[in-house]
Amino acid sequence: MGAGQAFDAVIDSPVGRLGIQMRGKALSRLLFLSGRYGLIEADSDQASHVVSSLEAYFENPRQVADVDVQLCGTPFQRRVWQGLCSIKPGKIMTYGDLAARLSSGARAVGNACRSNPVPILIPCHRVVAGSGLGGFAGDSHGRLVSVKRWLLQHEGVEIGGRHPHIRAG
Repeated sequence: MGAGQAFDAVIDSPVGRLGIQMRGKALSRLLFLSGRYGLIEADSDQASHVVSSLEAYFENPRQVADVDVQLCGTPFQRRVWQGLCSIKPGKIMTYGDLAARLSSGARAVGNACRSNPVPILIPCHRVVAGSGLGGFAGDSHGRLVSVKRWLLQHEGVEIGGRHPHIRAG
């Protein structure tokens, strides 16, 4: 994201700064930002609602956000994103399992997840590799994979060994 990127709000969160972009009254992008971006108060009621929904999720991961989203993507990407929304907080699915559900391939599902314009709210972090955590937002290691790990732990998914799993209790 270039330094001239316009945001309707920039907030601090447990996973770092988040940039919110609206298209009309709907959320169009949610971006993970570096700390060099300054905080920006929400500039509309709709952006304030997105901020409140994110804050509620970070307080209670079972809190399902009711946010209007306007997505730009291919028909396949939209199908994958819709499939992601069916994975409940605290649950995970492998790329292969989601691909089988969509009659597609795991790599294609991974690419659609990478293109997800509204991570967290469209929960691509709930999709993991068959052999471990997998990547997140186009990164195979580093800060964004740490964000994925945090989000899953926040939802009660135990990250350890080769395979993430749901904590009992």
